[in-house]
Amino acid sequence: MDISRAALAVLMTFWLAGCCGNRPAAEPVPGASAVDANTAALHALFDKEWERRLQEDPLYATYVGRAEYNGELPSATEESERRRADFARDMLADLEAVDRDALGDQDRISHDLFADEMRKRISDFEFGHYQMPFTSDTGFHLAFAQLPSAMPFETAADYENYLSRLRAWPQLVDEVIGVMRVGLERGMTLPKTILSDFDQSLQPLIAEEPEGSLFYAPFLRFPEAVAEADRARLAEAGKAGVMDGAVAGYRSFLKFMVEEYVPGARESLGASELPNGAAYYDKLVKEFTTLDVDAEQVHQIGLKEVARIRAEMQAIIERVGFEGDFAAFLKHLRTDPKFYAKTPEELLQRAAYICKRMDAKLPSLFKTLPRLPYGVEPVPDHIAPRYTGGRYVGPAEGGSEPGYYWVNTYALDTRPLYTQEALSLHEAVPGHHLQNAIARELTDLPPFRRYTYLSAFGEGWGLYSEFLGIEAGFYTDPYSDFGRLTYEMWRACRLVVDTGIHAKGWGRQQVIDYLASHTALSIHECTTETDRYISWPGQALSYKMGEIKIKELRRRAEERLGAAFDVREFHDEVLKNGSVPLKALEDQIDRYIARQRQAGP
Repeated sequence: MDISRAALAVLMTFWLAGCCGNRPAAEPVPGASAVDANTAALHALFDKEWERRLQEDPLYATYVGRAEYNGELPSATEESERRRADFARDMLADLEAVDRDALGDQDRISHDLFADEMRKRISDFEFGHYQMPFTSDTGFHLAFAQLPSAMPFETAADYENYLSRLRAWPQLVDEVIGVMRVGLERGMTLPKTILSDFDQSLQPLIAEEPEGSLFYAPFLRFPEAVAEADRARLAEAGKAGVMDGAVAGYRSFLKFMVEEYVPGARESLGASELPNGAAYYDKLVKEFTTLDVDAEQVHQIGLKEVARIRAEMQAIIERVGFEGDFAAFLKHLRTDPKFYAKTPEELLQRAAYICKRMDAKLPSLFKTLPRLPYGVEPVPDHIAPRYTGGRYVGPAEGGSEPGYYWVNTYALDTRPLYTQEALSLHEAVPGHHLQNAIARELTDLPPFRRYTYLSAFGEGWGLYSEFLGIEAGFYTDPYSDFGRLTYEMWRACRLVVDTGIHAKGWGRQQVIDYLASHTALSIHECTTETDRYISWPGQALSYKMGEIKIKELRRRAEERLGAAFDVREFHDEVLKNGSVPLKALEDQIDRYIARQRQAGP
């Protein structure tokens, strides 16, 4: 999974970018044609919204490399959420003045994406989505813990900005608690069953001494540009900022969670049990797949994919000569020590080696490669117990950090080596790092397009990238190939269990058992993944639905172009516009096919 809505921005999606007030339509450019004026009006609208987006969400501004708000935090009050929704309505009204049909292909994509973003902000507010600002393993509270690595620390002013944010944290926590209390009153909460050990992710952030807090790390080492005379002062201020700001805020949030939220959380599981829940889940299905499908259609697609992949898995079991049924083979994979690393270093080294091997294969699969490098690091200790097996974390714009592929080294006996090839190709290259780094370099797109992340596209690309490992010479070991199929089966199962939970009344143990009986994932991972699907309805649908569409478009291009098909050109075409809805991607590939056929051999 990608969190390039990066350590900071992606997890802070609770705050909807935008602001209040009506926007005047852009003035026509003197002497410009009607078409040019129409295009200029569209981009003027994008520019105005973008600037207000950064003002409204200072953390997002930091992420995209705009430093003027580096000392501020966003607002999370009910009033601010309403203001953002009202502003989105104003933006849609202004957008109606733009003639979409007169725009070029790229601008039509931008127009539609922008409209979708505004509509999403409005519906999120109307449903009260912001009243649940976290999932089982992500959220505003975990995002803030990435602040020491997401902010610049080059000058004394940078440290002052950081201190300002630390001091402001308790107020922001109080505002979040305020909207969560509204959620408690109306039943818009996460299910109680997945919150029993929630404090595990908060306790490590509540240090007894400032030097023991991860928030104090920037004060342990100063760059040369910070004068010696300032260092002692900043270090002392840092101690107060950490304890009275960061730690105090986390103490307050933990107290609220333990005393109010968990006891008052709902007993039900599915999103359909939330206020106006059936409509809410239907909205999420369409948003996360970017397709006009409903829960039942997705469920049936999942069942068909599960049956197909199961047959391929059975063929591998027979190939290795295992004596026993499918369940016995899964037990063998989960319990034989040879399939597990003995130390965290061994697991990290395996992941890094896989990534370097794929780095060497990239020129055979792509014409365009990004400049931004990436590293391999363990998942931070404070979130590892409830975290997934691995994720990509994108860097803040203009910072000194690369992208990172996080590998979970917690509970090594639940992190099988046979899935490492598929996981690494998905999260690093040619998956999330490659896709997101290329999108960052698309300077001809409006800024909001460069940082848009649509799960159906991004996670679909990630799963397709696992498939590309076959063409790149990976999965030669049958157990690794079974691991690849386990990961594909896992994503197919998601179509079944997400719709099962949120539309069909499935229980938690039913989901765990379904995952455990169809994949070789560890029981621990089946459990943490189940809690993720319960707490984040709809997101799990994006992977398989996106991959199905990308593979469909590749087959179409191969069939229609024949010998003229070039996989490197096809991949460049898929990635050249950043993250787009699947229908827009289909139109884009159809235009590419038409151009290639017109050009001839």
